[in-house]
Amino acid sequence: MFSFYISLFIDPILIFILAFLIDLVLGEYPDRIHPTIGIGKLITYLKAKAKNKNPRIEKTNGVLMALAAILAFALPVFVLLYLLRGLPHPIGEILYIIVGAILFKATFAISGMGQYTKPIALALKKRDIDGARKWLPYIVRRDPTSLNERQIISAAVESIAESTTDGITAPFFFYALLGVPGAFAYRVINTLDSMVGYKNAEYKNIGWFSAKLDTLTNYIPARITAYLMVVAAFFSGANWRESWRILQRDKHKTSSPNAGYTISAMAGALGIQLEKTDHYKLGDDKGHISYEDIGKALRIMVITSALFGIVVVLPIIALRIYVIGI
Repeated sequence: MFSFYISLFIDPILIFILAFLIDLVLGEYPDRIHPTIGIGKLITYLKAKAKNKNPRIEKTNGVLMALAAILAFALPVFVLLYLLRGLPHPIGEILYIIVGAILFKATFAISGMGQYTKPIALALKKRDIDGARKWLPYIVRRDPTSLNERQIISAAVESIAESTTDGITAPFFFYALLGVPGAFAYRVINTLDSMVGYKNAEYKNIGWFSAKLDTLTNYIPARITAYLMVVAAFFSGANWRESWRILQRDKHKTSSPNAGYTISAMAGALGIQLEKTDHYKLGDDKGHISYEDIGKALRIMVITSALFGIVVVLPIIALRIYVIGI
């Protein structure tokens, strides 16, 4: 019985570590096999079916759309891993760990952010502003043609800071709570928000529930991540004291109740001002911002992710197994 509980504790840790290594070594999965692409295609199909001239019906359809999309991915993952775990020992356990890690990796992206932001830094280093602008649509929705060098750097660093939560630590958090199916459920929710979570005429009814779910699921991870980002600033040699100060001062300056936390912590750590025109300014403008800040932000992101795994994921897994035995 003791060995059984040891296995229950060790297996999810091994899945977490293996998935982390897969990301750092191999990066993102190709689009043709990436589950997020499948999630996006399903949402595109469901949102067309959800549209209705009656606002109340459309809002109801938006709820059903979100729940259907979540179940469509989280439930098969749960069933597959449950069946693998039930196979004879040790082959079942080995397959459970390997398949679980491969699936879990699809829900977060550490290296992926670097794949899109490092080319921006490289282009700016070469003073190729048009080259930098070409990469921006991969990470932000802003019109790149209207942005100068300072604004391009700001957009890249902001994206890194915000994606530390919704691209990494939030999936980690729900993996710790609910296993790989929980991480998939979060990934579906976040994808729903990015596709339909707008307040414009087209999506305000269909996407309201998805937007609320995304805000709710990011609430705790965003705050933990921001404070761990201050610690990461210390370990990376950045200004952790300024990170703490700016976080306390500017965390509520964004329209999103979550995004301001990590963006302000990052701005303080790097000693720069991050600005989205006509929306917010976080951090102090000290007259210097450089393409090198993109690389510094990526280092802080990776350290923050590792700290989240150690400080949050592992204790939650231990507590979950101790309390409910799964």
